[in-house]
Amino acid sequence: MSVAEPTIPRILQRMDADRLRRYADHLAFYRGDQWPGPRRSRDRRLVFNYAKALVEKTTSYLMSGVGFAVDPVDASPGAQDRARRAEAALAQVYDDNQLAQLDFDTEIDAAVLGDGAFKVTWDAVERRVRVSAPDVQGLFAWWTGDDVGRVWRVASRYALEPEEVELLHGVRLPRGRRAAPAEVVEVWTDAAFELWIEGAPVQRKANPYGFIPFVIYPNLREPKRFWGESDLAPIKESVRELNRALSQLSMILELSGNPIAVLENVTESQDIAVQPGAVWELPERARAYLLDLLQGGGVKLHVDYVDLIYRTLHDLAEAPRTAFGENRQALSGVALHVELDPLLKKVQRKRLIRSVAYQRRNAMILRILEQRTGERFAPYRSRVVWGPLLPEDRSRLVADERTLVEAGIHSRRRAAAELGVADPDEEFRRWLEERERLLRSAAGA
Repeated sequence: MSVAEPTIPRILQRMDADRLRRYADHLAFYRGDQWPGPRRSRDRRLVFNYAKALVEKTTSYLMSGVGFAVDPVDASPGAQDRARRAEAALAQVYDDNQLAQLDFDTEIDAAVLGDGAFKVTWDAVERRVRVSAPDVQGLFAWWTGDDVGRVWRVASRYALEPEEVELLHGVRLPRGRRAAPAEVVEVWTDAAFELWIEGAPVQRKANPYGFIPFVIYPNLREPKRFWGESDLAPIKESVRELNRALSQLSMILELSGNPIAVLENVTESQDIAVQPGAVWELPERARAYLLDLLQGGGVKLHVDYVDLIYRTLHDLAEAPRTAFGENRQALSGVALHVELDPLLKKVQRKRLIRSVAYQRRNAMILRILEQRTGERFAPYRSRVVWGPLLPEDRSRLVADERTLVEAGIHSRRRAAAELGVADPDEEFRRWLEERERLLRSAAGA
């Protein structure tokens, strides 16, 4: 008797259990569930969510001034025309999908969970490219041998309401299954596409794109591993200890404001009334006094310990206090750069990974547009333009680009892109129009 081969939905139920558990732990920690173990009735558990603040601060630095450009492969008019059309097409897709907001949200998600993803498909109804950011908690990948860069299959698992299943996939679920969301699994390879609903195969056909339309990338890469590392992993212990130390300090200060009465050499407390104006009659050799928890500088020890944890937290997060606006020494220029160097290095590591991911996404967008519209863009060079991490002297930057243009190292178009001009070609066209009008005006005078 032969044993049936397990289906993809069944395989996914047992696949990557540790990774999915790690995702759930990181997400709960980011949302403020930062105390280990069950809570007892009298526990004071304050939560100072530095984890959330550090993730969002780093992401803000990372996504500062991000853009893209498409350069021609050579100086021929045809190459320049293809590059301009490709850049215009990408700009339209970015606007249609509001990718500025989507990219920022995806980066928050990637920093928390450890991985991010994009899906690029063709919307047949609206006749445009659709870019989405699927939840990596529902994504599974297979790669070739020890080469984690060659992914040959991707599965996407998500839940849909019965009405959505019928609307999106044209499948009407049996009456008994309409009470709860249905599990949908998409399986993609370069050659084929499979659709499973509630564990049953619904559709199998050739891949309409000829490539897997997913870009999966790590937040920070661990060597030889496909899945990435969360920004929360290094700081969890520091955040937990900071919450515990501040909760303890808070309790000490509260008790100091409501002092504890201590009775010594008293064996019975029948006639001791705890009320305003009460007078106690103490036996001989007995003593009553208020316990002062602040005497002897004990609180300072707690404060010093909190400061030590605080410093450890910022060191492990690679986000110096200066990144949060504290600049007591009024640092600027090179000194400020050195102070923020740990954060800048972390952001640069992330930008290396993101540049590859965004370039792959741009290539998928243009390839789908070529398939669906018949317009040709290749060959071209797509690149990501990142904004400066620190405030810069714009006049100095303009002077540098002017020198590079005059020396023939940079084109006017490249200089405009480096200076953050959204549409260098349109800006150059306007400059030509203004120049022509000025020449005609001078000739007429």
